[in-house]
Amino acid sequence: MLPASFLQMVVLCARVLLAGEASLYSEGGRRASPSASRKEGASRSSPDPELVHTLRRTLLSRFGLSRLPKPSSAAIIPQYMRDLYHFHTGAYDNIQDSSFTFSERHTRDANTVRSFHHLEYFQEVPHSKGGNFHQIVFNLTNIPDHEQVTSAELRLFREANGGARAGLEAVAVYELLGPLGSRMGRRLLGRRLLPTNQTQWESFDVGSAVENSRRGRVGLVAFLIELCRGEPPPGQLRVSRSLPGEAGGWPRQRPLLVTYGRDGSGRALGSRGKRHGGRQRARQRSRGRNRCRRRPLYVDFERVGWTEWIIAPRGYNAFYCQGECRFPLADHMNSSSHAIVQTLVNSVNVNIPKACCVPTELSPVAMLYLDDNERVVLKNYQEMAVEGCGCR
Repeated sequence: MLPASFLQMVVLCARVLLAGEASLYSEGGRRASPSASRKEGASRSSPDPELVHTLRRTLLSRFGLSRLPKPSSAAIIPQYMRDLYHFHTGAYDNIQDSSFTFSERHTRDANTVRSFHHLEYFQEVPHSKGGNFHQIVFNLTNIPDHEQVTSAELRLFREANGGARAGLEAVAVYELLGPLGSRMGRRLLGRRLLPTNQTQWESFDVGSAVENSRRGRVGLVAFLIELCRGEPPPGQLRVSRSLPGEAGGWPRQRPLLVTYGRDGSGRALGSRGKRHGGRQRARQRSRGRNRCRRRPLYVDFERVGWTEWIIAPRGYNAFYCQGECRFPLADHMNSSSHAIVQTLVNSVNVNIPKACCVPTELSPVAMLYLDDNERVVLKNYQEMAVEGCGCR
């Protein structure tokens, strides 16, 4: 285990970065009186710039980022990634896409989801013969080498044909083999008959193609989409712009590659964590206000100035542990046997310190954010919120 947990770094970073402003708020988020804030501010020195820089760098490294993301105002957040975040945080009423579907197998072993828009300048396929072919290429170089991709899906948007008659349209997805620009071979990944009168996203399993691309350290993965037109008139599968410079729905309907991976840092997105405020409430009713217990602490990313790249949540309840571990230690204080012995010895020998009030249970928090390449990432970060406190 690392010497400092991610939660500790978040809290410490927030305290240092907000040193001049944090005194305006109490631990419960209530605004303090001006006289109280002036009194506290008088004894608070300005944070050391070198310390601030070190804390930011350390915290960003825990996010897997090399620098602080500065996304442009034109950065596109796929609705699927927003809905996936709401799905895994239990906010089902916030899901916007009425046709949203998701297979639990994707996140059964994954704690990181990444999305990639295709590279439009690789759109044309000069060697296509017959049929209706479209080449789609994605750049996967920002997936860390240590992250294992467990599955991947290619998502294509279909618009209904608008006609009265319903029919089926055949769509085939191939993996393009060999260097781009050469006479490449292809491998069939999936073929499907799609209804022509439905508007929705279609998902194709392309995990093996992504695995092949990463194994060869190419950095690019290419697909060939074959559309078999027929009667009745087909729907429109959005694989290219209708017109150069097209506005409207294209930026949000363009092909999307979604990868699911794990980096060995802990609990997968598919596993359900504890809800904050569960059985810990009983411990909070302990006798004595100074006893070891969980206390409120809200980490506000907006106040840190990170909401430009952190999409959700805007903040979260981190909580912290504080209080005395006095003799005798009651059962509700969740004490270890060693803490009980140490507290007993302290009662007769003050040279032996008391046991410390520390987190004994921590839960993860899912975060949706833009990385330093403006690609949207959903990740389950471990040890972000305190669920239980005890004497250790």
